[in-house]
Amino acid sequence: MSLILRPAIPSDAALVFSLIRELAEYERLVHEVEANEGMIAEALFSDAPKVFADIAEWQGEPAGFALWFYNYSTFRGRHGIYLEDLFVRPALRGHGIGKALLQGLARRCVCEGLARLEWSVLDWNEPSIGFYKSLGAVAKDEWTVYRLSGESLVRLGR
Repeated sequence: MSLILRPAIPSDAALVFSLIRELAEYERLVHEVEANEGMIAEALFSDAPKVFADIAEWQGEPAGFALWFYNYSTFRGRHGIYLEDLFVRPALRGHGIGKALLQGLARRCVCEGLARLEWSVLDWNEPSIGFYKSLGAVAKDEWTVYRLSGESLVRLGR
């Protein structure tokens, strides 16, 4: 096995954006992608980034990524990590790449004394749901995600 995990660097901006597009295609959500490479570069590599990415390389080729940020639990009184995106290119699945990316984030949580690692998954994505359950992850079925965006966000924010 030849797997390398590493933090994304500024020259990876195009790669990260490409992987985001591939994820959007897989999730049938490419029509919702508003970001561009410059926006991703600014978010990840500004002087004070608020989002981070880890790159997985399999046999020297980009295989996938995890894009994440710190969140905070008021009940636990500690930060955690929210995994915004986890994606492994379909042709490279089954090599433990996704598990390694999650292990890296779990290791970060343990080393930094963080309270949790959490993420969302589309309810139709049975392969991913099965994979997450196999790692011991549990669905938070009693919580419903709400989102304000677009005109609703603008209207409330005025």
